[in-house]
Amino acid sequence: MLDKNGIAKRIAKEIKDGYYVNLGIGIPTLVANYIPEGINVVLQSENGLLGMGPFPFEGEEDADLINAGKQTITTLPGSSVFDSALSFGMIRSQKIDLTILGAMEVSENGDIANWKIPGKMVKGMGGAMDLVASAKNIIVAMQHVNKAGESKLLPKCTLPLTGVHCIKKIVTELAVLDVLPEGGFQLIERAPGVSVDYIRNATSGRLLADDNTPEMHID
Repeated sequence: MLDKNGIAKRIAKEIKDGYYVNLGIGIPTLVANYIPEGINVVLQSENGLLGMGPFPFEGEEDADLINAGKQTITTLPGSSVFDSALSFGMIRSQKIDLTILGAMEVSENGDIANWKIPGKMVKGMGGAMDLVASAKNIIVAMQHVNKAGESKLLPKCTLPLTGVHCIKKIVTELAVLDVLPEGGFQLIERAPGVSVDYIRNATSGRLLADDNTPEMHID
């Protein structure tokens, strides 16, 4: 079973050389720490930054450099800072090759709910709706089950939707799964020490799984 950093490490393997990548709030922000060596990517933040680096070491934080989640970050040589209007222009014109988002729920049809739980105060949707409507490719980083042990990979989302039919791949603490065009989750890899049956029991949506599904490698 993976921790949050393990999920981020596995997702980092999906990034290709030359990609422009947007990292959402939560687990996705950790991906910046695990970009593979020799891979040249540009990380974009919708609050107006192109060229994010890894998180700063303690004591080296600059309060003026933050990501969309208000976390302090570093910048790389050649990075640029601009207003959010230009940033969302990049997103809406599909200049971003890959978006990595957190989620509260994902349905077997690729719908995502990641911005609101009814009855709880939220500051707003942020850039999520623009990202899911415009991204060429979206990978979700999320927990497979909630604190009560209930699946978050569902036949149909129960929370307010952010986007429909837009998620291509999911990485959780248990597995890597593709969302099939015709609907359903396809098990691609399982986390070290996690059985296929365990993943089946933790997935409420339709799951296609081979008993010989390989373990993922993140090192």
